[in-house]
Amino acid sequence: MSKSVRWLESHEAEDLGLKPKKNEKGRKNARYSINEEQWEDVKSYRELSGKNLSLVGQSTLRDSDGNLVMEWTKTKVSEEDRVKNINAVINTLKENIEPAKPVRAPLRVDNDNLCNQYTLTDYHLGMMAWGEETGADWDMKIAEDVLVGFFEQAMEQSPKANNAIFAQIGDFLHWDGMDAVTPANKHLLDADTRFTKLVRVAIRTIKRVIKMLLGKYQHVTVIMAEGNHDPASSIWLREVLSSFYEDEPRLTIDTNPDPYYCVTWGKCCLFYHHGHKRSLNNIDTVFVSKFKKEFGQAEHVYGHTGHLHNLQIKETNLMLIEQHRTLAAKDAYASRGGYGSGRDSKVITYHKEFGEVSRSIISIDMINRFTG
Repeated sequence: MSKSVRWLESHEAEDLGLKPKKNEKGRKNARYSINEEQWEDVKSYRELSGKNLSLVGQSTLRDSDGNLVMEWTKTKVSEEDRVKNINAVINTLKENIEPAKPVRAPLRVDNDNLCNQYTLTDYHLGMMAWGEETGADWDMKIAEDVLVGFFEQAMEQSPKANNAIFAQIGDFLHWDGMDAVTPANKHLLDADTRFTKLVRVAIRTIKRVIKMLLGKYQHVTVIMAEGNHDPASSIWLREVLSSFYEDEPRLTIDTNPDPYYCVTWGKCCLFYHHGHKRSLNNIDTVFVSKFKKEFGQAEHVYGHTGHLHNLQIKETNLMLIEQHRTLAAKDAYASRGGYGSGRDSKVITYHKEFGEVSRSIISIDMINRFTG
């Protein structure tokens, strides 16, 4: 079988059983001589991993007699390619998902006025932190144990209610694909595991949390917000969970593709956004512009964000906005940068008539004490 020269990344060469070469100067790949069957495998992999590329040009190399020596294409990832590939993978996943059987509802409590919001942000599942360097260890096992520990304690401390909101406000996953880098700027990240394992643990832990919540509440609303670390993964998390629980009448998964979310509860209007697009200084007007009807009918309006890992509360003419802390440990970047915010998450209780009426703060020390 004839061979041709193709540009491959090192992990693509490894998948074909080839010895990886050093990347050529100014590029993130190298040239390899492969046959058509191998090239078809590479193209299939790129399509499934979101690396399908758009053609932007073609170059040829000829000898002095004009004979073709080498030909290669110039490509780049377009936004259209990314969206198309993400949707293709999601649709494939959804086709193979068998919906879960409905969970038996708990006994109703004599209070339909309350709704408990379990707030989680910047959890960075899959991040690796070494305690000697950052002040606290963090890895996949620790993250899973802490998450379950938080919900166990928060559910025990929250008042009796029939409704709950699981508000995951972004950056649940530390990175967003086969390479452990930030999606926008490609900064290297401290990763604990392979992406396939990260996906499995993420789905497993979210399903476990949802099962816990359905065991206590008559109805649960789930927000899986987009973050700057996991814009693509937040999409498949929402869609996969929606398909898995499509037969569960007591569960609502918000599949809104826009990174701004809204839940109404009586006279309360609750907004959510990670904070990577808009900050506390200007997020209130964006919320109102996107959810005019919901805002206009509310008497108590609250906005929730994350992103910066520290606690800030701001009251504007439109709403009360809170930027939440994270339960995750600092990574090396945050530690070396001198960031030292506290670590906790909250369960906030809203009354249909009176707005926020109580909250419980669950710190990392409390979780470690009771789960240690």
